[in-house]
Parts: sequence; C-alpha cells; structure tokens
Amino acid sequence: MMLRLILFIIVVLIIEFYSFQVVKTLTNVKWVLLSYIICSVAVIVFIAYQFLVFDRSVGQTRMTMLTLALLLITFLPKILLTIVLLFEDIYRLLSGSVTHIISETKNSSFLPERRKFVSQMALAFAAIPFGSLIYGMTFGKYNYKVIKQTVFFPDLPDEFDGFTITQISDVHSGSFDNPEKINYAIDLINEQNSDMILFTGDIVNTDAKEMHPWIDTFKRIQDHKYGKYAVLGNHDYGEYVSWPSEAAKEINFQAIKDLYGQIGFQLMLNEHTYIERGTDKIALIGVENWGRHFKKAGDLLKASDGLSEKDFKIVMSHDPSHWDAEINTHPKGFHLTFSGHTHGLQFGIEIPGFFKWSPAQYVYDQWAGLYEKAGKYIYVNRGFGFHAYPGRVGIMPEITVIQLKKAKNVA
Repeated sequence: MMLRLILFIIVVLIIEFYSFQVVKTLTNVKWVLLSYIICSVAVIVFIAYQFLVFDRSVGQTRMTMLTLALLLITFLPKILLTIVLLFEDIYRLLSGSVTHIISETKNSSFLPERRKFVSQMALAFAAIPFGSLIYGMTFGKYNYKVIKQTVFFPDLPDEFDGFTITQISDVHSGSFDNPEKINYAIDLINEQNSDMILFTGDIVNTDAKEMHPWIDTFKRIQDHKYGKYAVLGNHDYGEYVSWPSEAAKEINFQAIKDLYGQIGFQLMLNEHTYIERGTDKIALIGVENWGRHFKKAGDLLKASDGLSEKDFKIVMSHDPSHWDAEINTHPKGFHLTFSGHTHGLQFGIEIPGFFKWSPAQYVYDQWAGLYEKAGKYIYVNRGFGFHAYPGRVGIMPEITVIQLKKAKNVA
C-alpha cells in the first residue's frame, strides 16, 4: 500500500512538473506562474481530501461526482501535456548529445531550450479533452439519442413480423439533477409508440430513496400494448456501500425491487413469460444480474425452465458478459439478448456506420450497439443515465428501438 502511494505521488509530481514547464515556456509573468501553482495545489489538496473523507456507508454523492469530474478535467489534459513534453525531452537529449559530441567548442549548452511551439501544440492537444469533459458535464449527459435497429430472424413467428421493442437501461436516478431534461427523455420514449418496452436494470446507484423524486416522472412512460418488463442491474443490489446490518441492506433491496412496480414495470426475477400476438407467441426471459466482476444472481436455467428449442426467445440480462459466458452457447438457443451496464464508459468516439471506440471495448467484447454470432444477437444499450463521472463524452444517453423482422428465405 505504501509503495503504491509513493509511486502515485511520484507520478503526480512528474505530471505537475511538466505541466508547469508548459506554462513557464509560454510566459514568464510571475503572477501568472504563482497563480498556476496555487490553483494546482488547491485542486490536489481538495481531491485528496475528498478521497480521504469518502464515506462508504453513503456511497456516491454529488460531491463525489464533482470530485471525479475535477480529477478528470484537471489531470487528463495534464497527462497529455506530459506525454508531449516527454517526447520533446527525448529529442532534446538526443540532439544535445549529438551536438555535444561533434561540437569543437564544448562551451555550448548540452540541452537545447524548450521550443515554444511544442508547448503551444501540447496545450492545443490538452484543450481537446478539457473542452470535451466540460461539454459532457453541461450538455452531453442529457443529449438523448433514439437509436433504431432492425434485426432479422428466419424463424420469427409470422405474427411478430414488424414487432417493435423500446429498451432503456441504467437509469441511475440518484445522479439526476435536471427534471426538465428527464421529462424530455420520457416524452422521447413515448413518441416511439413501440409494442413493448424493456428496462434492463440499474434504477438507482445504491439507495431506493434516490428514485423517490422521479417516480411520478417515470410513471409517465405510457402503457405498451404487450407490456413493460424489467430486470435488476448490479447497482440494484446495494453492493457498493457498507450497511449498518444485513437487515438494512435487505430492506433497501426489497424497496428497490418495489420501485419497478411503482413506475409500472413488471420485474422479472429469473423467470419467463409468453408474449402472445394473434396465434403466435414468443418467450421473454428475465434473469437477475450476472456479471464476470459483479454479483452473480442470474439463473438462466431457472428462468428458461420449461422452454424448448423451438420457442422464439428474447432474454433480458443486465451485464453483456453473460452473453458470451452462457447465453449464446446455451443449447436452447436464445435468439436476442438485451443488455446494458457498460454505459460505453460514458466516453468515446462514435461516427455511426464508420467508427466506434471507447475504453470500454478493452473490458467488454460487446459494449455498445448490436452484435451477432451464428445468427444470435445481443444489443447493448449505452444507458439512460450516468454514474461516477457526471457527464458523457461521445457516447450519448440512449433510447433503443428494435424492430423484429422475418428474414426472407434465400433461394
């Protein structure tokens, strides 16, 4: 632990040293340099203090989100500055060494001075994440996108050809701070006029009370002809705070499960139901959370007990890692899975149809959008809300609309 702390302090000092070098290269005005030092020290002290006083019995608060935002806004740009100047120092060292060796007069300075244009370039690079993170906190976190996708299945029951499903996920109501924007998002959901709506978990961050101010807002989600269904997410179990007793934790868990019903959703706990349309039916399976690194309460065997290979089956499972681990290889053959959980890490770059990147892809093979393997599909929703960092950069909050279509036989 002590070694990690020492290494952390050394890294911070290196970052601060190089960041100061950029400022010093651009200006020698003493009050500017002094102001920079005072601000940097104040930010570091504030962040360190907030981490030291973090109360695990409370969990995430507005202050912890602000602290993380300040950490990212401050240090991510400075890390870029450090990288650029490190490369410049390598160049200066090599250039100075060559000059020193070949110079007839050994009086010349060993290291060339820092070049002002390099510092200006470094500052320009650093401005990109700085501006993006500020935008993500002010506009991005409520910049809702309706993403529509058509998925074809050769064995889709005829009556379900054209059936539409709206999906929301990862509400994280404890992070909300703008009723007007949330109401706007609810209006977007209702405008889709889908046949059925699915909610794939994480209604709160930790405590059932977080959702209380928003219950009436989410009750505005209109009734869908073929139902409103939900499953639990990892945050719904209250695992990320310390409770005064197991009884208190269980009371909160029961209250969280009740929230889904209070906003008109049928919570599915390792069970299935049939959705009937005309003379046909499809099976909807809802499993509790199952994750590689998080709570494994999901029981696919129990949830699908009684179903046959011939049934057309849709699964709700919060964590997409469940798909590769169990769902996609199951002999019963689950056609389509709806997941969430990743949020796309709330940070990345997306150019629809051309390019998609996020650090989330180094953790999850399926992290945002539609994926297919051997005719089976999973859709990973990017999330409705936000958690930890109070913003979204590049990966926007999502309302998904999936249309099921009967695939035509290829001659």
